[in-house]
Amino acid sequence: MRGGGTSVTTRREFIGTLTGALLAAPLAAEAQQAGKVRRIGYLDMGSAARSRPYFEAFRQGLHDLGWVEGQNIAVDVRFADGKADQLPTLAAELVRLRVDVIVTSTTPATLAAKQATTTIPIVIGFVADPVGSRIVASLARPGGNITGWTHLGVELRAKHLELLKEAVPVATRFGVLWNPANQVHKPALKAIEAAAQQLKVELYPVGVQDPKEFESTFSALIGKRVEALVVFPDGMFLAQTPLIIALAARSRLPAMYGVREYTEAGGLMAYGANLSDMHRLGATYVDKILRGAKPADLPVEQPTKFELVINLKTAKALGLTIPQSLLQRADEVIQ
Repeated sequence: MRGGGTSVTTRREFIGTLTGALLAAPLAAEAQQAGKVRRIGYLDMGSAARSRPYFEAFRQGLHDLGWVEGQNIAVDVRFADGKADQLPTLAAELVRLRVDVIVTSTTPATLAAKQATTTIPIVIGFVADPVGSRIVASLARPGGNITGWTHLGVELRAKHLELLKEAVPVATRFGVLWNPANQVHKPALKAIEAAAQQLKVELYPVGVQDPKEFESTFSALIGKRVEALVVFPDGMFLAQTPLIIALAARSRLPAMYGVREYTEAGGLMAYGANLSDMHRLGATYVDKILRGAKPADLPVEQPTKFELVINLKTAKALGLTIPQSLLQRADEVIQ
């Protein structure tokens, strides 16, 4: 099923929209004098181009709740373009702007915002393990100034390997693309290693922290005679979606991703929560906080539904026949 629900815009139009949001400060300041405008900061590890569907879903969620940019809210947007070292500076900028709430997407962005402020409410999103990352005390009682939603990234790694093995039953050597700089990837590795033992397959994890490393990484995987690949969800990876998809195709590696947008860009399979839906959920947290709720009193929510998306066009290009039993369980099949 299609969960994005966003309008189609060109990259230039989208950047123009963001610029308009960033330049809305004069109008916002004028309206604030009448006590009408609240200011929202949005901090994302990814790029404007790749994270557009999520940001637009969040904006639509706000609009549906009665929050309209230029009327009663102003949104200050910061994208790190996959560069984690830029996040502390961007988070500090939002704090200096005295926003009423900061919305974060990805674990690194959330940790940067947490470091930048202990008083401004923070609504988190696209965070795999907020408790293990010490972002919140617990899901039921987050405490402090932080709440939001988690996409259960760690727990799904075993499922990703199982589904990929089902799609490529003859494969016995699986690569894992992970980012050592991502705090949740080490526990995720443990989870997928346990699944590999159960499935009696070999794993070859390769860490990538810089986009310049992708070419050599895929060459190393081919050198290890890897037959399929699991790509962990990561902000830097998402920003490099076209490159990863192209390298997987060139290497003829069937790959499983945690975000459906990869399959829309030509990836083989994806399984996980619909992130556009979850970012709309983030808007409900912002709404509650702007109306007086305290983050400490709002439990962190977990997704209750996961979707499997398969790109048959990519499967055909790889010479791969997806089992009918798997296709029947897919929420969407891209022809």
